[in-house]
Amino acid sequence: MLERPVYLKKLISFKDKELIKVITGIRRCGKSTLLELYASWLLKNNTDLAQIQKINFEDADNAYLTDNKVLHDHILKNCIAKKMNYIFLDEVQHVMEFEKVVNSLFIRKNIDLYITGSNAWLLSGELATLLSGRYVEIQMLPLSFSEYLSAFDNTNDLSGKYRDYVINSSFPYSLKLRDEPGQIRDYLGGIYNTVVLRDVVERRKIADVSILERVIYFMFDNIGNLGSIKKITDTLVSSGRRISVNTVESYLSALTDSFILYRLGRYDVYGKQRLKTGHKYYIADTGLRFYLLGTKIQDAGRILENIIFLELLRRGSELYMGKINDQEIDFIARRGNLLEYYQVSLSIRDENTLDRELRPLLAIKDSYPKYLLTMDDDPPAVYNGIRRINALEWLIGK
Repeated sequence: MLERPVYLKKLISFKDKELIKVITGIRRCGKSTLLELYASWLLKNNTDLAQIQKINFEDADNAYLTDNKVLHDHILKNCIAKKMNYIFLDEVQHVMEFEKVVNSLFIRKNIDLYITGSNAWLLSGELATLLSGRYVEIQMLPLSFSEYLSAFDNTNDLSGKYRDYVINSSFPYSLKLRDEPGQIRDYLGGIYNTVVLRDVVERRKIADVSILERVIYFMFDNIGNLGSIKKITDTLVSSGRRISVNTVESYLSALTDSFILYRLGRYDVYGKQRLKTGHKYYIADTGLRFYLLGTKIQDAGRILENIIFLELLRRGSELYMGKINDQEIDFIARRGNLLEYYQVSLSIRDENTLDRELRPLLAIKDSYPKYLLTMDDDPPAVYNGIRRINALEWLIGK
């Protein structure tokens, strides 16, 4: 079982706190495995097996527990009196009116509650109202490049492993299939169809799946491109698709809710305010992009930008792209009171490219850290306070 130390550390830090731990993320990113890792940690740290109840609602054997009253009685019946009980409800959205169970269990002093879900609506509506201020969300992603490397005996040939990482997928199980490209493709197809058909089509009751798939194809092909809902709609209409702005907006909302896409807004550096217009989208796993668009290496620069975006999310950043006059900064990362600025470029060995990438960072007059991440295998350098770092070295924490 591959360790997920960053997420495990977060769970441990919230142990026995009077908060519901809500783990969200795209299907197959490792939420169930994280609960298993946490259960193992509990057992090694003075917790008895009888104190742990783990129920996966995608297991057909647990179908009878999707009735909220049956589930509630089942959990309480199996709780150990006068001891803390650790309750794991995996993919809890399958339980009818699960909010009632969660709320009732939460108020009991001898229950520490952990729930997972593959859709952002888990924390919307009635549950958000009931639990306002009483939960912490742990947003989970597929494997980081560093986690991916931990499955290998050595870290030689970083570039080759990075190529496999972006093509073969960062979903944990893909590592077990790495010698079988055909099986990886079948596996990714299963994830794609499950997310699209179950989490998007069924929930949003979408009748014309072909239009939805056209939107997905367009978004996968345009990761990291600045755009707007209207621009996306106009492009689809010009290609012969009849679709409205409201429909595109609804579909993109569904895709971000299912964590297959992430939306990045804009921030005016000089005006110090969020902007309502212009945004970018990034995909949760670039292997899914290659599954849909083909395995030929394409748009390597935007793929690298996508990988950096996901890594900044993993590191707990609140992210925006920056606008400074008519120039753009790829990422403004905020963690607490700290800001960091990032430009990402495949290569800056060309003088014009280097000048273009440095210009917006040089225009920023504050003293927060500024980074230029590239795939150039050159020694690190500093340009007027801007640190140039090899992107692969940065991804593995060097």
